[in-house]
Amino acid sequence: RARAGDRLEAGAMVRLPPSGPAPEARPAPLPDRLVEEVRGWVLHLDEAVIALDKPAGLAVQGGRSTARHLDGMLEALRFEAPERPRLVHRLDKDTSGVLLLARSAADAARLTAAFRAREAEKLYWAVTAGAPEPPAGRIALALAKRGRPGGERVAADAGGKKAVTDYETLARAGKRAARLALRPLTGRTHQLRAHLAAIGCPILGDGKYGGRPAFLEGIGLEPRLHLHARAIALDHPRGRGRLEVEAPAPPLLANAFLLLGLEVQGDASSSR
Repeated sequence: RARAGDRLEAGAMVRLPPSGPAPEARPAPLPDRLVEEVRGWVLHLDEAVIALDKPAGLAVQGGRSTARHLDGMLEALRFEAPERPRLVHRLDKDTSGVLLLARSAADAARLTAAFRAREAEKLYWAVTAGAPEPPAGRIALALAKRGRPGGERVAADAGGKKAVTDYETLARAGKRAARLALRPLTGRTHQLRAHLAAIGCPILGDGKYGGRPAFLEGIGLEPRLHLHARAIALDHPRGRGRLEVEAPAPPLLANAFLLLGLEVQGDASSSR
């Protein structure tokens, strides 16, 4: 290794380190069983995009107390691509449903820009404790974060960030519960959860925002968040037309639909 004071002489051989970015280091191989599980979540796969049906309970990214997360499993979704896929948006840990990944840096930049520009149309399904009145409408309540990092939540605040959600009641069990289609027009943290709690219809199982009223006991419902990212639609990053992906209702929601009488005609294929 040359030192700062060394001088070159005629005939000396000089070796330079390679230029450009270092090659991507491959992480340790994932267990075959985990690879099979992760690939089973794939809803759509093409040369630019992978769409997953993320299960509830799986964090998208890691943290101090989060050892199991999707970001640590992306190598399973590399397939034959030169680089592993990249996250371009998020879903809360307890929310299931459609999550998009980009298969290259260029595709990631295009998709990220589309999400930031709010060009992606998102549809969520939720079961709520209580039924909203009117049965369809728009919730426009600015939201601001409260509390300490790690335990923070959002709350309605006139001085907060603009947050808008359109909702439609697909079915209802009297005033006790409802099945809603939700279309967030902004992307604030916990927006859907905070908005529905603010109008007196917290998402079933959402103790953080709804407290005890968010739990309907004695009929076999699981005490977990009943929120599902049903569909995403946006322009394909490589100009291949409109990309539309749907994720079927998970067993958690399907069970609630059945127990509360919230099933609707054409459930298996409904895009509402």
